[in-house]
Amino acid sequence: MTPTTGTVHEHALAAFRGLAIGDALGMPTQSMSLDQIRADHGVISGFVDAGPHQRIAHGMPAASITDDTEQAVLVAQLLVQGDGRLDPVQFAEALIAWERTMAAKGSLDLLGPSTKTAVQRILDGVPASEAGSTGTTNGAAMRITPVGIATPLGGTGATGSDGVAALVDAAQDASRVTHDTGLGIAGASAIAAAVSAGIDGASRSGALDMAVAAARLGATRGHWVAGASIADRTEWARGHLATVPTDQRIDVVSGLIGTSVASQESVVAALALVALDLDPWQTVCTAASIGGDTDTIAAMAGAVLGAVHGAAAWPDAAVHQVETVNDLHLEELTEQLLALRAAAHR
Repeated sequence: MTPTTGTVHEHALAAFRGLAIGDALGMPTQSMSLDQIRADHGVISGFVDAGPHQRIAHGMPAASITDDTEQAVLVAQLLVQGDGRLDPVQFAEALIAWERTMAAKGSLDLLGPSTKTAVQRILDGVPASEAGSTGTTNGAAMRITPVGIATPLGGTGATGSDGVAALVDAAQDASRVTHDTGLGIAGASAIAAAVSAGIDGASRSGALDMAVAAARLGATRGHWVAGASIADRTEWARGHLATVPTDQRIDVVSGLIGTSVASQESVVAALALVALDLDPWQTVCTAASIGGDTDTIAAMAGAVLGAVHGAAAWPDAAVHQVETVNDLHLEELTEQLLALRAAAHR
């Protein structure tokens, strides 16, 4: 059954809002240990201010977003300006300008390690096409949701029965400036494919199947860097986490799957939490409570859950709060991204 235009818009907007909601829930816990999170907040159950152990987002009020959402909005704007194509040099320049603006505000929420390295290489004269040859972290995956919204599975140029190749092409184009490695592209492809599949009506399981397929193909792209397979780890984690008692899941995700900025940990953690088939709000709150790169894990999980479940995924009050606190205008951007998606179908 082909989803209606209204349904597609609802699910795409819920994906973008889910990214922002998850990001904001994880803002006060980002880069903190489980012990620090439990001391400051216990288990996250809603938007809260940054606590005493929070260094990166020190002093930020409840529902504030971080670089995850800000860079996703930047990607969306550049995709619209480029009629669906993300120009690598323009993207690099935009990232540099974004970080300078953040630094001028005194923010510590700056570019991640892979993106920072790539941007510095560009400033040092390395061609943009080569700058991302070492990027393996989750920076590309955290901001890839607009690509998933703008790119249909099975769109123009797709090959294979599942049509995943065109999606991976788009994810690679959006990743190569900073994360042009098999690990970086696989992580971004997984999230983009799950979002795109959800927008087209896939169930959680179906969206995760597409994430695994896209990660497997994405791993063959870009520069090879040693690291565990995101596709294989996701398949294993989907099955294993479901067998873990509820009160032990946070510890298992933190200790066994991993919650660092490494794509093969954080992307897998986000998808494993999605696979539990719990209430979406409960899922992103859990993601914000597990330690490590909580804002990014919760943002990625939120994007996939929004795409799959649509507007019903998120409480109206949470949507209003995160958009008001951060002056976000995601509806218009989503409409513009869906226009690109529609053009790719023709």
